Amino acid sequence: MPFSSLGLSKPLLDAIADQAYNEPSPIQAKAIPEVLQGRDVMAAAQTGTGKTAAFTLPILQRLQQSPKPVGKGNQARVLVLTPTRELAAQVADSVTTYSRHLNVKSAVVFGGVKINPQMQRLRGGVDVLVATPGRLLDLHQQNAIKFDRLEVLVLDEADRMLDMGFIHDIRRIIKLLPKKRQTLMFSATFSNDIRKLAKTLVYEPVEVSVSPPNSTVDAVAQKLIAVEKAQKSEVLTHLIKQNDWFQVLVFTRTKHGANRLTRQLTSRGIEAAAIHGNKSQGARTRALAQFKQGKVRVLVATDIAARGIDIDQLPHVVNFDLPQVAEDYVHRIGRTGRAGASGEAVSLVSHDEFGQLADIERLIKQVIPREELEGFEPLNRLPQSRSDFGTHRKSKPKHSGSRGANNKSETMPGSHKRQSKNPKRRRKPSSHNKNDGSGSNSIGRSRQRVG
Repeated sequence: MPFSSLGLSKPLLDAIADQAYNEPSPIQAKAIPEVLQGRDVMAAAQTGTGKTAAFTLPILQRLQQSPKPVGKGNQARVLVLTPTRELAAQVADSVTTYSRHLNVKSAVVFGGVKINPQMQRLRGGVDVLVATPGRLLDLHQQNAIKFDRLEVLVLDEADRMLDMGFIHDIRRIIKLLPKKRQTLMFSATFSNDIRKLAKTLVYEPVEVSVSPPNSTVDAVAQKLIAVEKAQKSEVLTHLIKQNDWFQVLVFTRTKHGANRLTRQLTSRGIEAAAIHGNKSQGARTRALAQFKQGKVRVLVATDIAARGIDIDQLPHVVNFDLPQVAEDYVHRIGRTGRAGASGEAVSLVSHDEFGQLADIERLIKQVIPREELEGFEPLNRLPQSRSDFGTHRKSKPKHSGSRGANNKSETMPGSHKRQSKNPKRRRKPSSHNKNDGSGSNSIGRSRQRVG
């Protein structure tokens, strides 16, 4: 099926051809016609399958076909919300790429940089605005942006946008938007609770899914290595040097862990850089650019990067620590095996992480192949995984006083309260993990504004 069969205009088809794309991906083939018809859409597809183009292309087509609103003011016709600065920049690049043959004005705004240049770019309004929630609210408070003429709202990585880290800002933003609008939600994962919450924000949505819920890409070869926690950095060093890995994205659970691992790798002669919420936006941008250019061999990241790094043919992703939230595993390993390319995802798992491993395997409904490295065999053996993924543990009743004020169950008007399926592990994280600046940590999230 060629892109021309989807009803896209010649300027858009020319822009697609400039990128050497021949056929739409499954999510693009299903979502683009629905968006073109003006319907609300909830779309789920594996990471790296072209979701950004699936909403960018039809939105640009609709903007081209409808006249611009009459009147002055700092208005936005389309608003795309993303959870991280890196993802905002990535989406903005896609808008620029596909609108190169159109008369479309776009802008991207996010925190961590000066606000005045962003205010200047918004003067006179824009057709497409890509933003993180916190900075968007700051700009609106200073009358730098208005939404009276907004036509389309997009929540990219909708599962993260609707979780505890962002729900307060999303509620405030929704109140500022016209009720009559098209709403699009795209994500790799939709939990049942997030799905219920999402449906309170859309009108008679079309649900588009091209893969089993929360599934991983077949092109990504997954495996885990059972190790002692204290030997993880040595094992990672061994893997990089022994296999001559030249470009490796490594995920740690905390900012301090990312910094510590970066120092350890550098001391062993492996060029490494860290990217997380404590880094300035300039430092994050430089580290990512150096990694893409091959100047840095290893990029050590917290989950802030799982939603914003798009690197062609990234060969290796390593989970140095397993994520606390199982869905984040899908997003992490989705940084490799993108656009049909192959990739490898390796998880270093110690015996105390078996609970997280069990949650991940239950989510993706598969047992991750495991091995041990000669010379690094763990003293504390990793328990065997279960394969009866059809059974689920029963949740214990929640107690209203069991969590702090910042962690209360959240509801949208008319929605059901969200309840954890695994209350035993809903523990308060260590203090250095509360404010990563990315909204990526679902347990014990701060009400602090993100982005």
